[in-house]
Amino acid sequence: MAVCHHQVPFKLFTPIPPPNPKPIFRCNLSLPSRPTLLTAEPEPLYTSVKAFAPATVANLGPGFDFLGCAVDGLGDFVSLTVDPQVLPGEISISEISGDHNSKKLSKNPLWNCAGIAAIEVMKMLGVRSVGLSLSLQKGLPLGSGLGSSAASAAAAAVAVNEIFGGKLGVEELVHAGLKSEEKVSGYHADNIAPALMGGFVLIQNYEPLDLLRLSFPLDKELIFVLVSPEFEAPTKKMRAALPAEIGMAHHVWNSSQAGALVAAVLLGDVARLGKALSSDKIVEPKRAPLIPGMEAVKKAAIEAGALGCTISGAGPTAVAVTDNAEKGKEIGERMVAAFLKDGNLKAVASVNRLDRVGARLVSSIPR
Repeated sequence: MAVCHHQVPFKLFTPIPPPNPKPIFRCNLSLPSRPTLLTAEPEPLYTSVKAFAPATVANLGPGFDFLGCAVDGLGDFVSLTVDPQVLPGEISISEISGDHNSKKLSKNPLWNCAGIAAIEVMKMLGVRSVGLSLSLQKGLPLGSGLGSSAASAAAAAVAVNEIFGGKLGVEELVHAGLKSEEKVSGYHADNIAPALMGGFVLIQNYEPLDLLRLSFPLDKELIFVLVSPEFEAPTKKMRAALPAEIGMAHHVWNSSQAGALVAAVLLGDVARLGKALSSDKIVEPKRAPLIPGMEAVKKAAIEAGALGCTISGAGPTAVAVTDNAEKGKEIGERMVAAFLKDGNLKAVASVNRLDRVGARLVSSIPR
């Protein structure tokens, strides 16, 4: 999902005019850049900074486009340097590295997810006198369903904000990330919000942006088993498979499962969380057949003791949950075997915990 193309976003929802002319939905609409939020241009506090943003699991089954969470151990790094060779007020991408087809990514900041987010933050800060050089280190594969584009955007947004003293709050950074995300798959925050905020995040509204961070209890164990096959599932293609309309029965079912999922997160009830995560009747049934072996992988995960399994984001990564790390390793092995046997796809598994922090500064050099 990290390959930024300039395209018209897929619109799942069409704005429906109520009695007044204001639209009900602002989902997946292209919105203008936010204006400068500071009265005076900030000075950079650091010569260079390095930021990290974690992988994310969006949708979580019935939470399509409004629920996501961050997972630890996987993610992207962005290094940012004050560079007199770059024109004031502009940003240059000097390097993109990584083992996951990172050469596909453009170094033009207007066509790169990290570059777009960085430019938006610079606009919000009103930076006009300093040029910046950006280096992107991809730790996430492209088109994997792990929020690859969001991780790049989140790390870049935090890096620019921090090099100027952290003047912006998380909501402004989410807006910057959304400008990047809409180039990839539409105006939705279920990857970029948890990538920046950590933990579980529910998006209640987009205009105005209304984010709810859901606190999973600290004394409870939640393990994610992420199994990524060697298969790319472009978000645009996976969205095109979704129904334009749904029946009332499926709407009621998915609403109840989404409610149960949120309650399970707040209670730390991993068994109930897994049951709800596995119960989507709208999105997963349309997307699973497009990922070779996915249905068999889900069955293998449950048979191996997973408490639930679904597609991570648009896929092709499958995500299972459990409350035991050792059990998670066994579940991952069974899921990898199922991808190979039933989908003829090689896959890799990782066992991860919830990332409760989100995007953060990892190093800096003062001026």
